[in-house]
Amino acid sequence: MTIVLRRGIWTFATAVRGRSGRTSWLLAAMLAVALAVPGGGANATSRIKDIADFQGIRENMLVGYGLVVGLNGTGDTLRNSPFTRQSLVAMLERLGVNTRSSNLATRNVAAVMVTSNLPAFAKQGNRIDVTISALGDAQNLRGGILLVTPLMGADGEVYAVSQGPVAVAGFTAQGQAGSVTKGIPTTGRIANGAIVERELGFDLATMETVQISLRNPDLTTARRVAGVINDRFNAPVARATDPATVLLVPGPDQQGDIVNLLTEIEQLQVEPDQTARVVIDELSGVIVMGRDVRVDDVAIAQGNLTVRVTERPQVSQPNAFATQGQTVTVPRTDIEIDEGEDNRMMMLKSGVSLQDLVDGLNALGVGPRDLISILQTIKAAGALQAEIVLQ
Repeated sequence: MTIVLRRGIWTFATAVRGRSGRTSWLLAAMLAVALAVPGGGANATSRIKDIADFQGIRENMLVGYGLVVGLNGTGDTLRNSPFTRQSLVAMLERLGVNTRSSNLATRNVAAVMVTSNLPAFAKQGNRIDVTISALGDAQNLRGGILLVTPLMGADGEVYAVSQGPVAVAGFTAQGQAGSVTKGIPTTGRIANGAIVERELGFDLATMETVQISLRNPDLTTARRVAGVINDRFNAPVARATDPATVLLVPGPDQQGDIVNLLTEIEQLQVEPDQTARVVIDELSGVIVMGRDVRVDDVAIAQGNLTVRVTERPQVSQPNAFATQGQTVTVPRTDIEIDEGEDNRMMMLKSGVSLQDLVDGLNALGVGPRDLISILQTIKAAGALQAEIVLQ
């Protein structure tokens, strides 16, 4: 197991020898440190606009159902996708074509879901990007054209209308003995493919108060944000109301000029605080620790019982001039037991830093799965002063 220190990030990696003899490097654990090595400079600061959102300045999600036409035989099978057939018949009837008694068998049409995000303060006539996703059993949307599709918000109102050629990054190529697929050919995008038809009624300039919402709620960070704003304007214009919200009440000089006020506030620098937390992804074996993780006095011993069973069957044949006998397979089994007798117990002193914890666990020579178990056991013993979050 090796440790690499790169810009304040400790990365564990372990080499696993495969059957073919090649060495494949697996990411065993990554312990991220927000600061540089202990003894370095001051803590890093961030702009308020990078750690918080302002009330009313947000996107809204839109969704719609439509048809993509012009596919080269890679669309939905109408027999297996009844919603595509119903949509196609309804569309043709609106255009004056009666096809209810016809046996439609086209493969050039696909039912799709159209999604997009309506930016904050988008005006009527602005264009936004849309994403197209196949709903039925279509194989490829390449070359298709999306017909007029209304995009609705959560309130059921239509806020944009989309139409245009679908750009697909993925592709599929196949022959009689195999096929190759790159990306997702049943998903595409239309750049500037929707026109905003309805605006959101929100007037930021006339607001008397503004809420600043922290993306990572924390009492200390909320108080620091309020303090930085008050120091900038030399007045108590901001106060933290909860771990996630800072209430901004502009003074008489800032009333009616909220836009310029927020522009100035979002550039202010603040030092975010964070909870001591260990995030563990057991599926991939990734571990991320915050800089404030501490460990009390604890002794750690790590050992594994490994039983390896190897089958080496041998072939037994009769002698060359034998008149009787037959060739048989004789089983041969080798059993090897490793009780981990070389592993040692390690003592961690109280208040060790993240670097000391990394060095100590690495001295045990533990693997990624064992490292996860050790951290969970230290937490269960009450010696790990941090929250463990399992992904």
